[in-house]
Amino acid sequence: MVILVLVGLLGGLITAVSPCILPVLPVVFLAGGPTSDAAAGSDPQGRTRPGSARPDGSAAARPDGSAAESTGTLVDDPAPPKTPTPRNRRPYAVVAGLVVSFSFFTLLGVTIVTALGLPDDILRYVGLALLVLIGLGLIFPPVERLLERPFARIPQRQVNKEGGAFVLGLGLGLLYVPCAGPVLAAITVAGARGRISLDIVALTLSFAIGTALPLLVFALAGRRVSERIGAFRKRARKLRIVAGGLMIVLAFGLALNVTDAIQRALPDYTSAAQKKIEDSKAARQQLSGLYNNSNKQLSRCEDGVDELRSCGQAPPIEGISKWLNTPGGRPVDLRQERGKVVLIDFWTYSCINCQRSLPHIKAWERAYKDAGLEIIGVHSPEFGFEKKAGNVRSQARKLGVTYPVALDNKLVTWNNYRNRFWPAKYLIDSHGTVRYFKFGEGQYAQTEDLIRTLLRQANPAVTLPPKTGQSDARLTADRTPETYLNNHLIRGYVGDPILDDKPKTYRFPSVIPVNRLSLDGSWTAGYEYFTAGRNARLGLTYKARNVNLVLAGRGTATVLLDGKVIKRLDIAGTPTMHRLVDERTARQAHLEVRLDPGIQAYVLTFG
Repeated sequence: MVILVLVGLLGGLITAVSPCILPVLPVVFLAGGPTSDAAAGSDPQGRTRPGSARPDGSAAARPDGSAAESTGTLVDDPAPPKTPTPRNRRPYAVVAGLVVSFSFFTLLGVTIVTALGLPDDILRYVGLALLVLIGLGLIFPPVERLLERPFARIPQRQVNKEGGAFVLGLGLGLLYVPCAGPVLAAITVAGARGRISLDIVALTLSFAIGTALPLLVFALAGRRVSERIGAFRKRARKLRIVAGGLMIVLAFGLALNVTDAIQRALPDYTSAAQKKIEDSKAARQQLSGLYNNSNKQLSRCEDGVDELRSCGQAPPIEGISKWLNTPGGRPVDLRQERGKVVLIDFWTYSCINCQRSLPHIKAWERAYKDAGLEIIGVHSPEFGFEKKAGNVRSQARKLGVTYPVALDNKLVTWNNYRNRFWPAKYLIDSHGTVRYFKFGEGQYAQTEDLIRTLLRQANPAVTLPPKTGQSDARLTADRTPETYLNNHLIRGYVGDPILDDKPKTYRFPSVIPVNRLSLDGSWTAGYEYFTAGRNARLGLTYKARNVNLVLAGRGTATVLLDGKVIKRLDIAGTPTMHRLVDERTARQAHLEVRLDPGIQAYVLTFG
């Protein structure tokens, strides 16, 4: 528990200083500033205090309504007793609201939204609405009093004056939650699946506190500046209007994804620290412990070892939306496969790494099916289009997949096996125990040897055919890495800044370096794919033997290699991978793809 809390705390600290949080820092800074015009000599309603001098030096009216002597000095009335200036607790209220918002909605938000049948993004819009309301409250005092009214009856000194700040914290917590990494992913998965345990709550609270601490320091700095610098005290009203306007601008900037462009322009200076902390061995062990005990032993085995080990009982295949290639679409129950050796392959049809491993899996299925090998493909999608049963069925047929395929659209089985890779292979012996797993490509000869060993253990009298000869394919170590063509996972891009979800005209740079790509003409960059517009061109300089591009829609794709047209592809229908270049040896070259308007481009892969 101590290590888990420490991981959550450090993960939160890293999140709070990451580029994704920068847009809200000015709001947090100003939130700690003056709360009212009282700093300028007024009471909370803006009236001049009795017995005080006016800003122009003249005497103020006495409490009884008579005028004071115009001597240019203060009246001789006894000075009213001094009351201590209320302590500005706004920074603490903002941070408290943020911790409450993050902890509650991260753990229970999905459950509540689903139960009420609300849109998935409703919490984001609630956060945006709160920001706008707080901004309006800073500009218009009646709105602020309305926001503070629910807190007015709480029997704590000045707590009603911090109500708006608390609501601001609630809104900020909703808006910046998606900026975290592996720790938040573990929390949200647990929350989405309704598995709230003491460990999950401890991790959530420690992460929230870790995130809040740097923001509290920033807010306290804003309070100190406003209290110590005379210009802030004298212009409290104007500063409140500026802060309110800034919050409203931030809300609209977040709604229109304007802040995304700012964040992309900044270097990801926390990535190394995040990997060292959140993806360390200790962190992986702690986060893995948040799953149910049915798969706990899987974390004790290692990826791709050259021997069979006992990795615990195989978790069930469940949460499946549909089965393909089974009689009548009936599910496959691992308990009914006892006596057989089972290979579970996690894959998704547009993943080139998965496609390269399929010839080996199909060869094993043909060679060893009669000897007792059962292969099950668990199709765990990366994209929304890969969730559609019709797409998976047609692509599985095209790829020659005839063994049972389970559509794991909600990633339930993926999580049961603690899987994090495409492709991934798990070998289960005849007693239902996981004995080996391999993440990614390669080690095919070794995997086949272990399959043969398990088959002999299951049936010592079995006669096995010769090995399939599916040795490890030579992988090009320095080939160009794959990249998704969407506005949140694209990598290696050079050229004009990408505008999210709106048409924009781009221009190629003078030079596209190796392993880099760029856009030209009109494109719309979406969350899952880029849509070609007028004169759309995709250019890249790659180093590989072959190049593949997943396309959908209707039209023509013209492929140019080093300036010469090499093929024209007719695009029609659902997303499908197309081989653009296929050569005998890897080389460096410049590729350009010209797409008709309306064609959708999803992912570029290289081999």
